[in-house]
Amino acid sequence: MHTSLKLVMFDLDGTLIETGAEIALAVNATLAHFAYAPVTQQQINGWIGQGTAELLVKALAAGSGESHEQIRNGVRLAAVKQQFAEDYLQFCGSASQLYPQVREVLIELKARGTRLAVVTNKEMRYTMIVLAAHGLTDLFDLVIGGDSMPAKKPDPAGIVHCLQTFDLLPGQALFVGDSSIDAAAARNAGVPVWLLPYGYNMNRDVHDCAPDRVIDDFSALLG
Repeated sequence: MHTSLKLVMFDLDGTLIETGAEIALAVNATLAHFAYAPVTQQQINGWIGQGTAELLVKALAAGSGESHEQIRNGVRLAAVKQQFAEDYLQFCGSASQLYPQVREVLIELKARGTRLAVVTNKEMRYTMIVLAAHGLTDLFDLVIGGDSMPAKKPDPAGIVHCLQTFDLLPGQALFVGDSSIDAAAARNAGVPVWLLPYGYNMNRDVHDCAPDRVIDDFSALLG
Protein backbone atom coordinates (compact mmCIF):
# COMPACT_ATOMS: atom_id res chain seq x y z
CA MET A 1 0.00 0.00 0.00
CA HIS A 2 1.16 3.54 -0.72
CA THR A 3 3.09 5.15 2.11
CA SER A 4 0.85 8.27 1.98
CA LEU A 5 -2.10 6.15 3.17
CA LYS A 6 -2.85 7.17 6.75
CA LEU A 7 -6.29 5.65 7.37
CA VAL A 8 -8.08 2.45 6.37
CA MET A 9 -11.82 2.25 7.05
CA PHE A 10 -13.72 -1.03 6.99
CA ASP A 11 -17.26 -2.22 6.69
CA LEU A 12 -18.11 -4.91 9.26
CA ASP A 13 -20.60 -7.56 8.08
CA GLY A 14 -19.26 -9.42 5.09
CA THR A 15 -15.93 -7.60 5.20
CA LEU A 16 -14.29 -8.22 8.57
CA ILE A 17 -16.64 -10.83 9.95
CA GLU A 18 -19.04 -13.38 8.50
CA THR A 19 -22.17 -12.67 10.55
CA GLY A 20 -24.92 -14.07 8.33
CA ALA A 21 -25.53 -17.19 10.42
CA GLU A 22 -26.18 -15.39 13.69
CA ILE A 23 -28.30 -12.74 11.98
CA ALA A 24 -30.42 -15.52 10.48
CA LEU A 25 -30.83 -17.16 13.89
CA ALA A 26 -32.07 -13.90 15.37
CA VAL A 27 -34.37 -13.03 12.46
CA ASN A 28 -36.02 -16.44 12.49
CA ALA A 29 -36.44 -16.33 16.27
CA THR A 30 -38.24 -13.01 15.83
CA LEU A 31 -40.38 -14.30 12.97
CA ALA A 32 -41.35 -17.35 15.03
CA HIS A 33 -42.35 -15.11 17.92
CA PHE A 34 -44.91 -13.42 15.64
CA ALA A 35 -45.94 -16.70 13.95
CA TYR A 36 -44.30 -15.90 10.60
CA ALA A 37 -42.68 -18.56 8.44
CA PRO A 38 -38.88 -18.70 8.65
CA VAL A 39 -36.63 -17.34 5.92
CA THR A 40 -33.53 -18.99 4.49
CA GLN A 41 -29.87 -18.19 5.03
CA GLN A 42 -29.59 -17.29 1.36
CA GLN A 43 -32.39 -14.76 1.69
CA ILE A 44 -30.80 -13.25 4.79
CA ASN A 45 -27.42 -12.92 3.08
CA GLY A 46 -29.08 -11.01 0.24
CA TRP A 47 -30.67 -8.55 2.67
CA ILE A 48 -27.65 -7.70 4.83
CA GLY A 49 -26.09 -4.29 4.36
CA GLN A 50 -28.78 -1.65 4.68
CA GLY A 51 -29.28 -1.87 8.42
CA THR A 52 -31.53 -3.86 10.74
CA ALA A 53 -34.78 -2.05 10.04
CA GLU A 54 -34.64 -2.67 6.30
CA LEU A 55 -33.64 -6.29 6.80
CA LEU A 56 -36.68 -6.84 9.02
CA VAL A 57 -38.96 -5.16 6.48
CA LYS A 58 -37.80 -7.62 3.83
CA ALA A 59 -38.09 -10.61 6.16
CA LEU A 60 -41.63 -9.67 7.17
CA ALA A 61 -42.64 -9.05 3.57
CA ALA A 62 -41.30 -12.48 2.58
CA GLY A 63 -43.28 -14.13 5.36
CA SER A 64 -46.54 -12.25 4.90
CA GLY A 65 -46.87 -11.51 1.20
CA GLU A 66 -47.29 -7.81 1.96
CA SER A 67 -45.26 -5.17 0.12
CA HIS A 68 -42.26 -3.48 1.67
CA GLU A 69 -44.20 -0.23 1.88
CA GLN A 70 -47.09 -1.91 3.69
CA ILE A 71 -44.65 -3.31 6.23
CA ARG A 72 -42.84 0.03 6.69
CA ASN A 73 -46.13 1.85 7.26
CA GLY A 74 -47.76 -0.87 9.35
CA VAL A 75 -48.22 -0.98 13.09
CA ARG A 76 -46.32 -4.24 13.61
CA LEU A 77 -42.86 -3.09 12.61
CA ALA A 78 -42.09 -1.28 15.87
CA ALA A 79 -42.95 -4.38 17.93
CA VAL A 80 -40.95 -6.60 15.58
CA LYS A 81 -37.91 -4.33 15.86
CA GLN A 82 -38.16 -4.40 19.65
CA GLN A 83 -38.37 -8.19 19.69
CA PHE A 84 -35.47 -8.52 17.26
CA ALA A 85 -33.35 -6.32 19.52
CA GLU A 86 -33.81 -8.89 22.29
CA ASP A 87 -33.25 -11.86 20.00
CA TYR A 88 -30.14 -10.48 18.33
CA LEU A 89 -28.58 -9.61 21.67
CA GLN A 90 -28.93 -13.30 22.50
CA PHE A 91 -27.18 -14.50 19.33
CA CYS A 92 -24.87 -11.56 18.55
CA GLY A 93 -21.26 -12.72 18.40
CA SER A 94 -22.19 -16.37 18.96
CA ALA A 95 -22.24 -17.80 15.43
CA SER A 96 -19.93 -15.52 13.45
CA GLN A 97 -16.33 -15.86 12.36
CA LEU A 98 -13.49 -13.72 11.09
CA TYR A 99 -12.66 -13.91 7.43
CA PRO A 100 -9.16 -15.20 6.56
CA GLN A 101 -6.20 -12.92 7.35
CA VAL A 102 -8.32 -10.24 9.02
CA ARG A 103 -6.68 -10.27 12.45
CA GLU A 104 -3.15 -10.60 11.10
CA VAL A 105 -3.57 -7.76 8.62
CA LEU A 106 -5.18 -5.41 11.13
CA ILE A 107 -2.37 -6.03 13.61
CA GLU A 108 0.27 -5.35 10.96
CA LEU A 109 -1.43 -2.19 9.70
CA LYS A 110 -1.69 -0.87 13.25
CA ALA A 111 1.98 -1.69 13.85
CA ARG A 112 2.83 0.41 10.79
CA GLY A 113 1.03 3.38 12.31
CA THR A 114 -2.02 3.27 10.05
CA ARG A 115 -5.22 4.54 11.63
CA LEU A 116 -8.02 1.95 11.53
CA ALA A 117 -11.78 2.56 11.66
CA VAL A 118 -15.04 0.69 11.21
CA VAL A 119 -17.94 2.34 9.38
CA THR A 120 -20.94 0.02 9.37
CA ASN A 121 -24.71 0.23 9.03
CA LYS A 122 -25.10 -2.19 11.96
CA GLU A 123 -26.32 -0.48 15.11
CA MET A 124 -23.55 0.44 17.52
CA ARG A 125 -24.62 -1.86 20.36
CA TYR A 126 -24.43 -4.91 18.09
CA THR A 127 -21.25 -3.71 16.40
CA MET A 128 -19.37 -3.47 19.69
CA ILE A 129 -20.58 -6.89 20.84
CA VAL A 130 -19.41 -8.54 17.61
CA LEU A 131 -16.04 -6.78 17.64
CA ALA A 132 -15.49 -7.74 21.29
CA ALA A 133 -16.51 -11.35 20.66
CA HIS A 134 -13.68 -11.65 18.14
CA GLY A 135 -11.11 -9.64 20.07
CA LEU A 136 -10.95 -6.77 17.60
CA THR A 137 -12.11 -3.81 19.68
CA ASP A 138 -8.67 -2.52 20.68
CA LEU A 139 -7.39 -2.62 17.10
CA PHE A 140 -9.64 0.21 15.95
CA ASP A 141 -9.11 3.90 16.60
CA LEU A 142 -12.73 4.76 15.76
CA VAL A 143 -15.97 2.82 15.30
CA ILE A 144 -19.00 4.34 13.55
CA GLY A 145 -22.28 2.42 13.76
CA GLY A 146 -25.45 2.75 11.75
CA ASP A 147 -26.98 4.91 14.45
CA SER A 148 -23.89 7.06 15.12
CA MET A 149 -24.55 9.56 12.33
CA PRO A 150 -27.69 11.29 11.04
CA ALA A 151 -27.62 8.98 7.98
CA LYS A 152 -26.23 5.55 7.13
CA LYS A 153 -24.16 4.47 4.13
CA PRO A 154 -24.33 5.17 1.20
CA ASP A 155 -24.46 8.60 2.81
CA PRO A 156 -20.80 9.58 3.33
CA ALA A 157 -21.32 11.06 6.82
CA GLY A 158 -19.49 8.28 8.67
CA ILE A 159 -16.51 8.31 6.32
CA VAL A 160 -16.31 12.11 6.37
CA HIS A 161 -16.41 12.02 10.18
CA CYS A 162 -13.42 9.66 10.19
CA LEU A 163 -11.46 11.97 7.88
CA GLN A 164 -12.27 14.97 10.04
CA THR A 165 -11.40 13.14 13.27
CA PHE A 166 -7.90 12.33 12.01
CA ASP A 167 -7.52 15.57 10.02
CA LEU A 168 -6.92 13.74 6.75
CA LEU A 169 -7.73 14.32 3.10
CA PRO A 170 -9.76 11.74 1.13
CA GLY A 171 -6.69 10.75 -0.85
CA GLN A 172 -4.89 9.75 2.35
CA ALA A 173 -7.53 7.14 3.17
CA LEU A 174 -8.99 3.91 1.80
CA PHE A 175 -12.35 2.25 2.35
CA VAL A 176 -12.59 -1.55 2.29
CA GLY A 177 -16.01 -3.15 1.95
CA ASP A 178 -18.04 -5.82 0.23
CA SER A 179 -21.00 -4.10 -1.41
CA SER A 180 -22.39 -1.44 -3.71
CA ILE A 181 -23.45 0.45 -0.58
CA ASP A 182 -19.82 0.63 0.54
CA ALA A 183 -18.65 1.64 -2.92
CA ALA A 184 -21.23 4.43 -3.11
CA ALA A 185 -20.43 5.72 0.37
CA ALA A 186 -16.72 5.89 -0.41
CA ARG A 187 -17.33 7.56 -3.77
CA ASN A 188 -19.63 10.09 -2.12
CA ALA A 189 -16.79 10.95 0.27
CA GLY A 190 -14.16 11.05 -2.48
CA VAL A 191 -12.26 8.13 -0.93
CA PRO A 192 -10.77 5.23 -2.93
CA VAL A 193 -12.57 1.93 -2.36
CA TRP A 194 -11.49 -1.71 -2.51
CA LEU A 195 -14.11 -4.46 -2.37
CA LEU A 196 -13.96 -8.10 -1.30
CA PRO A 197 -16.00 -10.60 -3.35
CA TYR A 198 -17.15 -12.94 -0.58
CA GLY A 199 -19.47 -10.77 1.50
CA TYR A 200 -23.05 -9.55 1.28
CA ASN A 201 -23.70 -7.56 -1.89
CA MET A 202 -27.40 -8.34 -2.32
CA ASN A 203 -26.51 -11.24 -4.63
CA ARG A 204 -24.69 -9.01 -7.11
CA ASP A 205 -21.14 -9.20 -8.46
CA VAL A 206 -18.92 -6.63 -6.73
CA HIS A 207 -17.11 -5.94 -10.00
CA ASP A 208 -20.32 -4.26 -11.19
CA CYS A 209 -19.81 -1.60 -8.51
CA ALA A 210 -16.68 -0.37 -10.33
CA PRO A 211 -14.46 -0.18 -7.24
CA ASP A 212 -10.85 0.95 -7.56
CA ARG A 213 -9.86 -2.66 -6.92
CA VAL A 214 -11.37 -6.05 -6.06
CA ILE A 215 -9.15 -8.05 -3.71
CA ASP A 216 -9.45 -11.76 -3.00
CA ASP A 217 -8.63 -11.49 0.69
CA PHE A 218 -7.12 -9.19 3.30
CA SER A 219 -3.51 -10.03 2.53
CA ALA A 220 -3.66 -7.62 -0.44
CA LEU A 221 -3.85 -4.74 2.04
CA LEU A 222 -0.23 -5.39 3.02
CA GLY A 223 1.07 -5.68 -0.53
